[in-house]
Amino acid sequence: MHRLKIFPVTALTAFLIGCGSAGNKTANDSRRTPATSPVANSKERQLFAKDCIVCHQANGEGGPVKLEDGTKLKVPSLKADRTIRHSDKDYFSQISKGGDGMPAFKEKLSEDEINNLIRFIRQDLQGNATAK
Repeated sequence: MHRLKIFPVTALTAFLIGCGSAGNKTANDSRRTPATSPVANSKERQLFAKDCIVCHQANGEGGPVKLEDGTKLKVPSLKADRTIRHSDKDYFSQISKGGDGMPAFKEKLSEDEINNLIRFIRQDLQGNATAK
């Protein structure tokens, strides 16, 4: 029963990310691809690779994951419409506090790192999508 809650909360997770990305767009932002994004080979990408890729996959698609303790999770896609609609504040809370199968990262990542990770998700995985 508890595992059923993992999917929606992990969607909040959408693992990560930040403040201010929507206000700093330029006319060309909507046409950027992951390869041309300013964070394409950044520290944020490295953080995502280190801390998020195991569950959310390199492309942000998520899917079924079996943890070391045998727990099975259905990790949501960070690209799904419903995860795109989550606010950056929701992402920050989920990344920081964790829950429903996702570990908390508040002791591992600084606020700036979490915000930058959210920006990475928005720009590189969601194509500069903004919460509605």
